Amino acid sequence: MSGPDDAVPGGRRLISSGSRFEAEIGYSRAVVDGEHVWVSGTTGYDYAAMRIADGVAEQCEQAFRNIATALAEAGCTLDDAVRVLFVVPRREDWEPCWPVVRRYLGRARPASTLIHAGLQTEAMRIEIELTARLPRAS
Repeated sequence: MSGPDDAVPGGRRLISSGSRFEAEIGYSRAVVDGEHVWVSGTTGYDYAAMRIADGVAEQCEQAFRNIATALAEAGCTLDDAVRVLFVVPRREDWEPCWPVVRRYLGRARPASTLIHAGLQTEAMRIEIELTARLPRAS
């Protein structure tokens, strides 16, 4: 969803999800700089349906789909992940996400951190921030 104005001086490239909050607040879904892609904290909001699921596992799935979309636009996949940060407000919500995390990151096995903290709304039950390395040219 990025446009022609998304290249910035210094070779950085900005990637947008199309969320109105990116422009209103002043951030990008992801930034490509050199050989790395930094993906902003991403919730399980489904932009196509304009809704967020109730269940934390479903939100985790959608967050990974949102991240995968940004990574694809940058030229890589979740298999290129090198670092991930999970923010989960409720401790009991973390374990139900384990199978989802394993499905999406089991091959990459990036360095990982979990923190428990509040999110933007009570409906949001997980946020995932991820860094990936672009594949090396063969």
